[in-house]
Amino acid sequence: MDDVDVPAFQRARRPEQRELRRQEILDAAKALLAEMPAEEISLRELARRLGVSKTHVVRYFESREGVFLELLNRLRRSWLEALATEWPAPPCEPDRVMRAWADSLAARPVLCQLWSLLPSVLERNVSADAVRAYKLTDLEQRTTLANLINDRVPALRADDALTLTRYAVVALVGLWPFSNPTPTIALATADPRLAASRVDFTAMYGDILQTTLAGLLARA
Repeated sequence: MDDVDVPAFQRARRPEQRELRRQEILDAAKALLAEMPAEEISLRELARRLGVSKTHVVRYFESREGVFLELLNRLRRSWLEALATEWPAPPCEPDRVMRAWADSLAARPVLCQLWSLLPSVLERNVSADAVRAYKLTDLEQRTTLANLINDRVPALRADDALTLTRYAVVALVGLWPFSNPTPTIALATADPRLAASRVDFTAMYGDILQTTLAGLLARA
């Protein structure tokens, strides 16, 4: 299908129209991410899904990576809003919180996929202003996450709770690709002798979070 302009996606004039167009683009990107890896999604493919020209998409986002950064922010915000009910209510055992953290992320593969691509894909081909805006939002959202942690693990200092969120992001970036291997890697590691090479994201991420929390509590 060639890139075409259609009446359903007329250029927005008012702020609310622009936001609607941006949300339509983000919804299309999210749908594509459920079908294929982010690395295979181009602006042209995204425009095809919407039935518009690539120029239409660029009016609202400066690049494919810009689309993904904004989608990451919105998916993470939705996740944070859900944690109040998905995490055990205080008072609770710290290990239960860390396990619930791992479970809640494992249930959101699109969020995890985007988050894992942050340093290698999403923060490339975007302007310094876009990266700065993303990182400020990231800090705000991780602060919210740190506060949720402190509510349930009051023995952890506030600055250590924020540090835990930083370590958790780095762990996710490294772990998600290992736990979602390519078909070739999955076939190779099906060999019983390589059982230890297979990674269960939920189990290992929960272990990483528990170990990191224990270290921060001991250091405090």
